[in-house]
Amino acid sequence: MMEIAYVCEWEKRPKSNHCPSIPLVCAWSCRNLIAFTTDLKNEEEDKGLDNAFITNITRPVDLSHMIHIIDTDHPWDVNSINSGHTEVISCLEWDQSGSRLLSADGDGQIKCWGMSEHLVNSWECTQSSSVDGDPIVALSWLHNGVKLALHVEKSGSTNFGEKFSRVKFSPSLTLFGGKPMEGWLAVTVSGLVTVSLLKPNGTLLTASESLCRLRGRVAVADIAFTGGGNIVVAATDGSSSSPVQFYKVCVSVVNEKCRIDTELLPSLFMRCTTDPVRRDKYPAVTHLKFLTRENSEQVLLCASSQMGSIVECWSLRKEGLPVNNIFQHRSPVVGEKQPMILKWRILSATNDLDRVSAVALPKLPISISNTDLKVASDTKFFPGLGLALAFHDGSIQILHRLSLHTMGVFYGSSGSSQRVGEEPAIKRQRAGGPTLHFKALQFSWTSLALVGVDNHGKLHMIRVSPSMGQMLDMNTLLRHLLFLLEYCMVTGYDWWDVLLHAQPSMVHNLLEKLHEEYMRQNQALQQVLSTRIVAVKASLCKLSSATAARACDFHAKLLLIAISSTLKSLLRPHVLNTPDKSPGDRLSEICTKNTDTDIDKVMINLKTEEFVLDGPPLQSLQQLIQWVGDFVLYLLANLPNQGSIVRPGFGFLRDGASLGMLREMLVMIRIWGLLKPGCLPIYTATSDNQDSMFLLFRLLTKLWLCSRDESHPQDPDETLIDECCLLPSQLLVPSMDWLPINDGVITKIQSKHPLRLQFGRPYTLPGVNPNAQVEVFSSCLCGLFRCGCVTMYYNRKQ
Repeated sequence: MMEIAYVCEWEKRPKSNHCPSIPLVCAWSCRNLIAFTTDLKNEEEDKGLDNAFITNITRPVDLSHMIHIIDTDHPWDVNSINSGHTEVISCLEWDQSGSRLLSADGDGQIKCWGMSEHLVNSWECTQSSSVDGDPIVALSWLHNGVKLALHVEKSGSTNFGEKFSRVKFSPSLTLFGGKPMEGWLAVTVSGLVTVSLLKPNGTLLTASESLCRLRGRVAVADIAFTGGGNIVVAATDGSSSSPVQFYKVCVSVVNEKCRIDTELLPSLFMRCTTDPVRRDKYPAVTHLKFLTRENSEQVLLCASSQMGSIVECWSLRKEGLPVNNIFQHRSPVVGEKQPMILKWRILSATNDLDRVSAVALPKLPISISNTDLKVASDTKFFPGLGLALAFHDGSIQILHRLSLHTMGVFYGSSGSSQRVGEEPAIKRQRAGGPTLHFKALQFSWTSLALVGVDNHGKLHMIRVSPSMGQMLDMNTLLRHLLFLLEYCMVTGYDWWDVLLHAQPSMVHNLLEKLHEEYMRQNQALQQVLSTRIVAVKASLCKLSSATAARACDFHAKLLLIAISSTLKSLLRPHVLNTPDKSPGDRLSEICTKNTDTDIDKVMINLKTEEFVLDGPPLQSLQQLIQWVGDFVLYLLANLPNQGSIVRPGFGFLRDGASLGMLREMLVMIRIWGLLKPGCLPIYTATSDNQDSMFLLFRLLTKLWLCSRDESHPQDPDETLIDECCLLPSQLLVPSMDWLPINDGVITKIQSKHPLRLQFGRPYTLPGVNPNAQVEVFSSCLCGLFRCGCVTMYYNRKQ
């Protein structure tokens, strides 16, 4: 059903009295950045079940609590942050934009990390708060009120608004005008809830309050949000015989002070505690998670012992309150309704399982009602339906997140050779030595990949099939991948995990269908998604050698759009009482209407005073201006040879919008050249009196006239081709290298062959053999900490 795409081992550590590097948490952002930690724990703590109740973790004096951040496409380039935490980091949480990270530790310290200068490899602590000496057990950003619903039943619709709709959802806290207030919420082991609010002026407003009047110990907790703007906290003291308590938390700002109000909600007891057979079998609640952060009415519970675990799924429902027999014969009052109460009901439960070590829930916002389950069965769209359980024997199971039936099983490294139809995992002989298992597990944002960190500090990337092991025809698979690519475009999420399943043979069809769906949207939405679709196309084209040249064109178009936006943003009207259109809009309008091939005649129709800039800014733009000039010359000089789609630049020949954009920038540059000749592009001409820009504008205009009508494009005439053939004898044509180095891991894992990676060393370096069949855990078992990676396979459960 699924297979591991790559597995990386983190650090080299000497043997000691402590067990190897034990990762505690990892988090996957919507930008496909993965943050994880590796800390040492006392070996005795990890042996028993009591780790659910331990808060003070023994650590060596020289331990440095690091946060490691990697880009999934370049996992060897790890950025390690010295967090400054004094205790083991217990929580990591990305915000909804994927640009900020929260970290919390066992001493009550919470830190907010942000990108420095928007660089993904440079992070700094921007804010911090603390509840001194009170370990954090749950952490979350406040909800910003943005919630998108994904409608699988309308995946065939041509309207993105029907496929992905905005759900009415209130932010946790709003400022004046309804703007959501940023901040975070944490639950401590002593039963405190602490809130930190980021004020517009950059200061932090903090407050703490007890979850209930009688404070009790909290071993496991989770946080969810309601559509009305409230926060729901689920907490347990870790004992399965104790109730799982739920609290409503309301946050407000009164007189410049943060106020927290809490209210006790209906609680529940796990079903296994009422079963005579299992009453004392699973004494500890080790995992407690809401099924989604925006659904506080469904919760997943896992109770464990030394030998095994059991998982239960519960739902909060409204039920009629039974009336005493004394009042049964009373005449009902007109309009009177039966009183209702909220009550937790168990939806499903598993049989006895091996001991669970980690749980991952999908982030894809699909509904899981019975109607939606039928839709999933009819459409065979399974992403987002399964949750992942990691076990202490090294295996992973994908369970249906509502019915909890098994959808797929991965048997771990010792069972990587296991195939469908072979002996079940429970009957297999386990290898000797310490068992490696996942301590942290996270789904990607489209649920097509899993990341896990094991108890020996290795990072694992797992590719999750969108069919969940079902046999799908190619058209159905393409439709599902297209649906998820559209979802990423609309939300702005990174689509790297979708590309894991796009084989080179699919690229052409995905490109064509994606463009067709994009062109069916209204003009306003097309404008919003204009750069996103170009970026998606560029990444798709890099997956196949047949479309690599098109990737060059899409990357060049992204750069062209960025330069055009930058240059036009510098234009300012010369008077305050300006018309509705900006100078940039008027430039586009005039250049579109005026088809003259003489650049000076086009320039006369513009108000040149709107293009006046000071000298220093103009000179600083020279490199961008030079790129525009070189690109125009390159396109025109290669026009006679660009009859094949495999040549870079072919995509611009019939792209009237891009050619028009280049034409506008040449006019703008011509005007700036009158003010500051040093900003003009530099050409090497064979004649001293050659007006290079005049020549290029004339040829570019002729080419633009052939393709400006996208519905009826024309081929360039012979005269234009002949003139372009003479360009290399008039001007020195630059060699343009505009394609970024295609060294990402996404192009290396299209096949199912093993792939071995090492932190700090790019995959392309010699000495790293992607086809080497190595045992992933052999280095750890023999005490040598080599950083390696192999591919393993999931088997579909029979």
